Amino acid sequence: MKKCKLSIPLLVLFVCNTNFYAQDWPQYLGPNRNSTSPQTDILRSWPESGPEVLWSVDVGIGFGGTVVKDGKVYLLDRDDKVGDMLRCFDLSSGKELWDFGYAAPGSVSFPGSRSVPTVDGNYVYSCGPYGDLYCIDINSHEPVWNKNVWADFGGDEIPRWAISQCPIVYGDLLIVASQAPEAGVVAYEKLTGKVIWHTPALGPVGYVSPEIVKVSGEEHVVMITAAGGGRGSVATGGKVVGMEPLTGKILWEYANWNCRIPVPGAIDAGEGRVLIIGGYEAGAAMLKVEKTAEGSYNVSELYKTVEFGAHTKPAILHDGYFYAQYSTNERRDGLVCMSMDGEIKWKTKRSPVFMRGSMILADGLILASDGEQTLYLIEPDPSEFKPLASSELLVANPGDEQMVERFGNQNWAPMALADGKLLIRDQSRLMCVKVAND
Repeated sequence: MKKCKLSIPLLVLFVCNTNFYAQDWPQYLGPNRNSTSPQTDILRSWPESGPEVLWSVDVGIGFGGTVVKDGKVYLLDRDDKVGDMLRCFDLSSGKELWDFGYAAPGSVSFPGSRSVPTVDGNYVYSCGPYGDLYCIDINSHEPVWNKNVWADFGGDEIPRWAISQCPIVYGDLLIVASQAPEAGVVAYEKLTGKVIWHTPALGPVGYVSPEIVKVSGEEHVVMITAAGGGRGSVATGGKVVGMEPLTGKILWEYANWNCRIPVPGAIDAGEGRVLIIGGYEAGAAMLKVEKTAEGSYNVSELYKTVEFGAHTKPAILHDGYFYAQYSTNERRDGLVCMSMDGEIKWKTKRSPVFMRGSMILADGLILASDGEQTLYLIEPDPSEFKPLASSELLVANPGDEQMVERFGNQNWAPMALADGKLLIRDQSRLMCVKVAND
């Protein structure tokens, strides 16, 4: 295998890990994969000029986000003409420490990077938009193994918006969704790349990564599949599947979820409840999964609503209330708050709009990018929207004018928070922002 240097930077996405320092952000959506950080001493106000930007670096276009471990930042960046590049930066200074690139040319609608890596022990795992799954040694900066989650399981033509997988480390396994004709979800031995198990194909291709939820004291891998049917037709065939993490055995299914293009993963709402949300008028469904005395599982639908959902990110759960950015191709509901039983408490709608941005809960506050140009500091409160501060940190998308007019600036990448530093990107820069007291 050859190592190649790419001339233009690229980006990274998601990870799951049980061994992390309190201030690490080792995977997609953070230590527990729920958009929540253990960070304390978050600044509750910002100067008029906004929070301090400690450093910034140039990156390629795309939607990949960062992970952080032991003071190092990892990003899967991309140049569509050449391929993917895993980049490593120093968290304190932004200095680029090393990179590893590989050829994977090609472009799709909404081009550029897609996913978030996962860092576990001495290895970082990433999955590129063409299915290239790599395990890289963070000390030697060389690949340990690589597979292709799409082509290895019968995939031919790449999905319309490419592959967007944020891997989960579960014990000795690395779990991703292939969604290819011959496999739905796949578990690899994380140190060798050997396939330990894979499910049959579960349904049409979506852009959801598997998640872990607890059911009756057990951990289940939960995967959401896409529904079939084009625009103007009735969406059918989508489902939610629960699996045993060590074997891939399918334990339960829910078949009343029909989102044509699902992106957010399942949300563990506690007590065996699983919240599923989406865009494209799918809205939200709250499930209750219970284990019977015989060892099987019952799934009941507690409620469904089209008044709460999200296009690209799962909701944040805080003190029994969910917060999500519900601006999609069909709606402009902005930031929305919903109770555990499905009651909508408020919507910001277009004031402000919140267009598929990213959010992190830390120290009882929400740091939220609006998907456009603004970073917000919000006090979560079910009675009303309570912004404490805001700053236009992100730059406008310099890309195709028609796409920008229709879809906004597309600054949709997941953020990361480690050691009081917020890592946030737009379509040209990765920035490190001070958001906590020293």
